[in-house]
Amino acid sequence: QVQLVESGGGLVQPGGSLRLSCTASGFTLASYTVGWFRQAPGKGREGVGSISRWDENTYYGDALREDAVRGRLTISRDSAKNAVYLQMNSLKPEDTGVYYCAADRELDWNWWNQDEYDYWGQGTQVTVSS
Repeated sequence: QVQLVESGGGLVQPGGSLRLSCTASGFTLASYTVGWFRQAPGKGREGVGSISRWDENTYYGDALREDAVRGRLTISRDSAKNAVYLQMNSLKPEDTGVYYCAADRELDWNWWNQDEYDYWGQGTQVTVSS
């Protein structure tokens, strides 16, 4: 059975850290570009970032690219575990939302194209609050 499962979400205080995991079953995740997306309450789903299947390059959404440069967001892959991770540091209340991972065999620099993804996880809730 082909499945993507996110985990690692939860309630965290501002300034805390979380590492979200995206684990695949039924297919080899290393052969797919994996994107992370999030949906805040009452808002549309936005792209967080991705890791390419072609060259392992990571890309980040326009609104979050500076955060990635500062080390607040990092996407990585562990092929042995068939997983991709989203490390989030210095969390802010505005990071609250449901986080989804998605996988596609063809996407690369155009990772933000949500309609093109083959598989989606069910999402994991992240709540940043004191």
